[in-house]
Amino acid sequence: MVAKSYSMGLFGMDAFQVEVETDISQGLPAFELVGLPDTAVKESRDRVRSALKNCGFTFPVSRITMNLAPADKRKEGPIYDLPLLISLLKATGQLHADIDNAVFIGELSLSGELRPVRGVLPMAIKAGQHHFQYLFVPYENAAEAAVVRDLTVIPVKTVMDLIRHLHKETEIPAATADFQADADNSLIPDFADVKGQKAAKRALEIAASGGHNILMIGSPGSGKSMLAKRLPSILPGMTFEESIETTKIHSVAGNLKNGASLIRTRPFRSPHHTVSTAGLSGGGTVPRPGEISLAHGGVLFLDELPEFSRGAMEVMRQPVEDGVVTISRVNGTVTYPCSIMLVAAMNPCPCGYFGHPSRPCTCSSKSVDKYLARISGPLLDRLDLHIEVPPVEFDELTGKENGEDSAAIKRRVEMARKIQRGRFEGTPIQSNSGIPASILRDVCRTTPAAEQLLRKAFERLGLSARAYDRVLKVSRTIADLDESDFIDIRHAAEAVQYRSLDRKYWMHEL
Repeated sequence: MVAKSYSMGLFGMDAFQVEVETDISQGLPAFELVGLPDTAVKESRDRVRSALKNCGFTFPVSRITMNLAPADKRKEGPIYDLPLLISLLKATGQLHADIDNAVFIGELSLSGELRPVRGVLPMAIKAGQHHFQYLFVPYENAAEAAVVRDLTVIPVKTVMDLIRHLHKETEIPAATADFQADADNSLIPDFADVKGQKAAKRALEIAASGGHNILMIGSPGSGKSMLAKRLPSILPGMTFEESIETTKIHSVAGNLKNGASLIRTRPFRSPHHTVSTAGLSGGGTVPRPGEISLAHGGVLFLDELPEFSRGAMEVMRQPVEDGVVTISRVNGTVTYPCSIMLVAAMNPCPCGYFGHPSRPCTCSSKSVDKYLARISGPLLDRLDLHIEVPPVEFDELTGKENGEDSAAIKRRVEMARKIQRGRFEGTPIQSNSGIPASILRDVCRTTPAAEQLLRKAFERLGLSARAYDRVLKVSRTIADLDESDFIDIRHAAEAVQYRSLDRKYWMHEL
């Protein structure tokens, strides 16, 4: 007799249906598992055997062959423990329920308890697309799976609870998702705590309004990291689609908290400068998302930018430009989204005090040049705004007045984003930073005075075509904050100002 249960597989963010077939025949006792399983799947045999016995079921003393179809796709992880057990119970006649419209996902303990697994959300979405009616998952994963409509998600704690439910002895209530839950911003620092730094806060407001990348240069202790950590507090709220996509990435990576339905707060990732290229872009035999993808929809903050390896910095160039990162392996190619705001901070020299108003720089000219040369021109070109963060004056630091709070800044940011949503309605463009070259001139309409200023800036500063386009996009965002249909000379002048620091610090490369 051949019995069958259904599960899901995962490769990157793409899920696929898996049929677990079980055949029990006469012969020497054996337990064969086929269908291109990895080591973790092969070890399922021992977990299933122990779970069955410890739950009071009979393990057949026969030749057992179990197949994970399709056999040409590699299966990885412990997610098949539960469907293997269900299929075996069905084949031995110990389970009499109809399971043809159900999907089973979960790792087993030796005592028959279910443990949470990663990647449940994309598998739940695929189960819904295949018109399955029920999805049985570990209790801790039920909240994320429940966001899929038209799919009844059953949270399971133990094998015995599941069997009693299938035999209609004791019903397990279906899980529900809280779609109305607001983002928890209570732990995000507020801009009201920042003393002074009006120019830097203005630049971050522009960056948040248009989704632009930004580079902050300043001496140690000037507040670069402090400012960057407060950036999420002024970013607009996530749409439902953004929450789903971001949650899928974190679910695949195994970073989703148990019991969480959706990620509502924009991610803020700040990897250490020792991170590898694979740690940033993603990798592994079956590639998992890296820091660039985990920051999707939010902020990737690179503190002490020149301290990152050259390879790590260069691997970001294409993903930052395209909004996706593609990882190719022998087993296949995986693409993860990475629509991020890249925020970088650095000192102007190794000692950190080059250009400081009161502390002398102890670095030689050669060491300063070598330090700055770690950042390539192409990467610098992809950073839309360059802002200098000067040391805070004593009077500002000790003043009793707080700066403008994040809520006030966020209102202006959301107003600018609302204008952009109306402008790009019906297109996949989310913000001004993503304006394609094909419509850039139509969207970024300039007054004659602004066009003349941009022409002079292009010629005198030696801007590349990419840098000029980014100046135009930043100008458009500044005009949106001003609620102006056209880019005026004051908007263009402020945008050009944010491209002048590379001429101050990287003159040796010109």
